[in-house]
Amino acid sequence: MTEKKWIEKIVAPREKHWVGDGFHVSTIFSMHSEDTESISPFLMMDHAAPKYFPPTQRKRGVGEHPHRGFETVTFAIKGEVEHRDSGGGGGTITTGGIQWMTAGSGVVHDEFHSSKFSQKGGDFEMIQLWVNLPSKFKMTPPRYQSFEKGDFPIIDHGDLGMSVKVIAGTFGTVTSPVKTFSPINMYELNGPSSSQLEITLPVGSNTLVFQLSGKSSIADQQIEKGNLAILSKSGNSFNLQLLEESKVMILSGEPLGEPVAAYGPFVMNTRQELMEAFKDFQAGKMGQLVN
Repeated sequence: MTEKKWIEKIVAPREKHWVGDGFHVSTIFSMHSEDTESISPFLMMDHAAPKYFPPTQRKRGVGEHPHRGFETVTFAIKGEVEHRDSGGGGGTITTGGIQWMTAGSGVVHDEFHSSKFSQKGGDFEMIQLWVNLPSKFKMTPPRYQSFEKGDFPIIDHGDLGMSVKVIAGTFGTVTSPVKTFSPINMYELNGPSSSQLEITLPVGSNTLVFQLSGKSSIADQQIEKGNLAILSKSGNSFNLQLLEESKVMILSGEPLGEPVAAYGPFVMNTRQELMEAFKDFQAGKMGQLVN
């Protein structure tokens, strides 16, 4: 039996700010301004809307910084992002690609526009999402999952006019290649005006709908471009109708039901664990980048 979810809250994007000199972002939602229980297991999402960067020989971005206790998911919508980390890893997130980084016990990394993109210049757009880790996995070893544009299954609902890219979890019988530490479903929907689709999700999941472009509605309540809809926890399905040609992100996950202690680049469960994270970073236990 299905019960409909509804929109409990519409969140407008915050004022834009710079992260380093390469990422001009609006915070779409944050654990610091929303009830953590209504967005768990997600913590924060920044969107760098399309912006032109002229050619340069100096790569723009953000220098080395640490993370512990959660995961970052970086979507390169337009342009490319290069990264390096204290474990000796590195690589390039190409246009349409996604990097799912588990900071776990701690990692130091940096993020810059790729050399190729910097020298050529062009439009740049990206999203970075923070996903919390359950307490038992906070100190798991760091890892990367890197994916190119074509690595994710896409379901074409031709009769309904909409396509679904399965970024995490499952949609129907189709499963994403991403491995997660808690139950998460994440989709990117694309379609023309007047197309619609019924989305079914596990009972009790927290569900967020981000209108990346265009305009849509759920139960006759509109979601404008750049806005986020926080849906009710009760219910297990909703009908998404596109009022304009649109790209929509759906984030849904099982709430962790654990305390959140966060400061700067660390997200733990207690203040004591936060203090330990800072001490470990200052003592060099998270490693350092080698130039």
